[in-house]
Amino acid sequence: MQESPSEPDNPTGPRPFRGRGGGPGWIVAAAFIGPGTVTTATLAGAGFGVTLLWALTFSIGATLILQEMAARLGVVTGLGLGEAVRRRFTTPALKVGAILLIVSAIALGNAAYETGNLLGAALGLEAILAGRPNLWALLIAGASAALLWTGSYRLLERFLMGMVALMSVVFITTAVMVRPPLGELLRGLLVPVLPEGALLFTVALIGTTVVPYNLFLHASTVRERFQGPEGLRAARRDLTISILVGGAVSLAILITAAGTIHGTGAEVAGAADMAPQLEPLLGRWAGVFFAVGFFAAGMTSSITAPLAAAYATAGALGWEADLRAPRFRLVWGGVIAVGALFAATGIRPVEAILFAQAANGMLLPCIAAFLLLAVNDRRWMGTHGNGLPSNLLGAAVFLVTVVLGGRALLSAFGVL
Repeated sequence: MQESPSEPDNPTGPRPFRGRGGGPGWIVAAAFIGPGTVTTATLAGAGFGVTLLWALTFSIGATLILQEMAARLGVVTGLGLGEAVRRRFTTPALKVGAILLIVSAIALGNAAYETGNLLGAALGLEAILAGRPNLWALLIAGASAALLWTGSYRLLERFLMGMVALMSVVFITTAVMVRPPLGELLRGLLVPVLPEGALLFTVALIGTTVVPYNLFLHASTVRERFQGPEGLRAARRDLTISILVGGAVSLAILITAAGTIHGTGAEVAGAADMAPQLEPLLGRWAGVFFAVGFFAAGMTSSITAPLAAAYATAGALGWEADLRAPRFRLVWGGVIAVGALFAATGIRPVEAILFAQAANGMLLPCIAAFLLLAVNDRRWMGTHGNGLPSNLLGAAVFLVTVVLGGRALLSAFGVL
């Protein structure tokens, strides 16, 4: 049984379409170029060379497919993904189950994910200024909360765009300077190979790029910039450019690690251990710059993760999705507080970050299924709903993530 059609509303009050400047796609890019991406791609490159580049190639394509659906949902209907799921089900058991999954997996899951974000930024400060990472994590948590408390969407967008630009210039330039053999690079990009011990890294590479919470974040924030079908073209352009730039950064990080750390026997346990991949470009300044970049990456994700959790929870529970709304602030504040609490306990940062990315990869199939349901609802999407090509691509992404996530889960319990 389905709900009777109703006019979708937009509780945030979307602004008229504006096509100039950066847009919400850059917030998505900033969200996945965090300490999780830097750490996971570095570990994958250091351990397996360029062999796992194909996982990032798949991830970038999957991100474009799913984020386009999320953006289309937000632009055409004015609904966030959480709101669309809540309205899609009327059977009480299904509705409650869907809401519980969203709130627990995104809101509570992001609280754990926030630990890795805060510790990632803390690793950067530790490398520059010394001190204890757990204490730096508390300071970063306070700074993130202060920035979110301003309630200014444009301020957040500009800050995160700047961080993406900074990371892009350095890592892409360094990857070009490393110059891996072209044949080896193409095989890594296009030929799926799963070396022994690489399963967790493969799932983590997918989880750090196709971030489940970004689907909620994008569907909600896109309404701040574009509204109605006339904004679709600009929204897609914004999304495509930003995701391709973010994907290029992820590829560049793995390539530089493969070219500078792989085969050396060096152990990667902190930001200082990852810095050698920037030495071809920055020489003795590599350590300082990498630490600054790692801090910037952690800072961006420590803002976007709680923001996404707040949008997802507000949409699923029917709350006002406004940056200054009390309950909205309560959710993102809770996510930051829990993340800061765990970060202060002294958990090992690199392990926490890698685990969070793998968990993201296993959560993705559930969220992708919800998104496919929402964009196929013709009551709201009308002629802008998914066609056969989009559904086939979405189904392919769903199946691949189910297989990889399932294998990783079975492996964690010793079944494989």
